[in-house]
Amino acid sequence: MKLTQTASELVQQLRNKDISAAELLEEHLDRIGAVNPDINAVVTLDEDRARERAAAADEALEKGADWGPLHGLPMTVKDAYEVEGIVTTGGSPKWKDHVPQRHAEVVQRLTAAGAIVFGKTNVPYLSGDWQTYNEIFGVTNNPWDYTKTPGGSSGGSAAAIAGGLTPLEVGSDIGGSVRIPAHFCGVYGHKPSYDLIPIRGHLPPPPGSLSENDTITVAGPLARSAADLELALSVLAGPRSSEEQGWQLHLPPTRHQQLKDFRIAIWPGDDFCPLETAMADTIQETTDQLAKQGATVTEVNPGFSLEMNNDLFWNLFNAVIATGFPQQVLDDMQQLLKNSDPDVKDPRVR
Repeated sequence: MKLTQTASELVQQLRNKDISAAELLEEHLDRIGAVNPDINAVVTLDEDRARERAAAADEALEKGADWGPLHGLPMTVKDAYEVEGIVTTGGSPKWKDHVPQRHAEVVQRLTAAGAIVFGKTNVPYLSGDWQTYNEIFGVTNNPWDYTKTPGGSSGGSAAAIAGGLTPLEVGSDIGGSVRIPAHFCGVYGHKPSYDLIPIRGHLPPPPGSLSENDTITVAGPLARSAADLELALSVLAGPRSSEEQGWQLHLPPTRHQQLKDFRIAIWPGDDFCPLETAMADTIQETTDQLAKQGATVTEVNPGFSLEMNNDLFWNLFNAVIATGFPQQVLDDMQQLLKNSDPDVKDPRVR
């Protein structure tokens, strides 16, 4: 069994009984034992309960039962998500002994779809960095080069996928925390539209917080293929449980089936974010290929610059982060603002 296969392929093999859930779980645990000491991506394991659930998944399949689209698939989740009965730290030493009594909503959906969550992957402190280190578990290394970072904050998630330690992961993203690790580790990641996937049970905010949607953080899957991202979204997307009586997710069918029928807008570059030549060439090559396939391709600016977008993002982001500041810090910030031009781009004034 190749542990670099996609989650979709592994699920199909489980359904075909080419491999059992118990066997697949053990292969992942053996792989973790062999290479994780160097990568340090998986920081917490729940082996006994995972083995029990894998055995139950195999027994259910033998009896013709179907737990869902992830039936029997072993996987890990970012240590920002609460998992019932497993230490969940969010990368913060003050939560190093926190054992949740219930799943985060994304974990509940994964297990309801048949997945076997057997461990947690590393994060930086409060998922707040572009690398992955915290005082509890230490640093996570890039599986392609142990001297390099896998990115952050879902660095443990991406490193675990790239290293063959898990076939599927759920990260979170506010300013690149899914996208950057996916890029650094050479795997697939998706930052969904805001509020498409419930974030309840994510740390931060602190354990037990009732607030579910007052940040700009989103949950998003990481995997080894675009098809796996689609599979994960089919399980994860939809209203949070507290709102499911109010709305449901029903996407319309695709408007077109052939590439030649699509209109495609290309925004190849922006002065605020200069592109490397290799990136610019790749975008142009992709544009040319789309046009050759008959698509209508237009180069167009959406009417705003990335600098405007960046300014708006940091104003929103800083407002979210500041809600957790001590009162003395907030008082100092108020005093700073009185003596500053509010249009100044200095980070402290923002």
